Amino acid sequence: MQISGSDIHLLTVFDCVVRNSGFSAAQAELGLSQPTISNHITALEDRLGVKLCQRGRRGFSLTDKGQIVHEVAKSLISTLDEQSSQLTALRGSLIGRLSLAVVDCSATDTTLKLPHALKLMAVQAPSVRVEMEIKQPQEILNGIAAGEYQIGIGSFDNKINGLRYEDLYDERHSLYCASHHPLAQLQLDQVNAATLSEHSWVHRGYWNRQRQKQIRTHEADRVVHDIEAQLFFVLSGQYVGLLPDHSAHPHVISGRLSSLPPSVDDYSCVMQVVTRSGPQPKIVELFRSLISACYE
Repeated sequence: MQISGSDIHLLTVFDCVVRNSGFSAAQAELGLSQPTISNHITALEDRLGVKLCQRGRRGFSLTDKGQIVHEVAKSLISTLDEQSSQLTALRGSLIGRLSLAVVDCSATDTTLKLPHALKLMAVQAPSVRVEMEIKQPQEILNGIAAGEYQIGIGSFDNKINGLRYEDLYDERHSLYCASHHPLAQLQLDQVNAATLSEHSWVHRGYWNRQRQKQIRTHEADRVVHDIEAQLFFVLSGQYVGLLPDHSAHPHVISGRLSSLPPSVDDYSCVMQVVTRSGPQPKIVELFRSLISACYE
């Protein structure tokens, strides 16, 4: 089939509905009524000749063919945004969408100059629409490789090929426990590898195998997939965890967390800015250069 302008509009509505997990939640973003959105999806189904989704009392869900159509819609929208930006750049102005993905629990990191880079971007390219999502490290890399995101910021244990990684700074991680945890009641010289091994830990599931092997495991240990969740487990008083110092610091000051003595488990990870390899649209290169310049 030949894709027309009306098809693109219907696919854009469909993408919004999927991202919002239903018609009702998509209303605010689209500025359309629920019946109008429903009519658009029905029109797209008629146009394609396939059932895209189930909607009703059981909620919203995609059919198998609907999932395929959504992947096509995402790819088409991303390509159109990128090509639009390149065509506009011919006139010497920068507009379009810049999609940015950042690891969680970064707002407390004063070493991350992302707020300053966003300010500079707003000044130098005010017409660029910057969109940001908080994602797990592997989701960021996979999203950049797939074209879902243009720039990623974080620390990445499990790198994939075809991407450009540029070091920004080191982020320090140390061991912490809750202030009411048994380890917090010991003298500093009493906290060692032996006493640490007696207690349950909470780990991050996206750590690479080498780092996971360096940490002994306990049957009562827990595994999470973001730092915010890890922090909750540590604050419960039942677990020890390796946390970014900047994330733990406010809770140490408030008395909720205790910093444990330096350990062989402490480490620093390299925070990086990531893009696809090869030439990138001007707005991508501009933002990458702005964040990188903060560390020169």
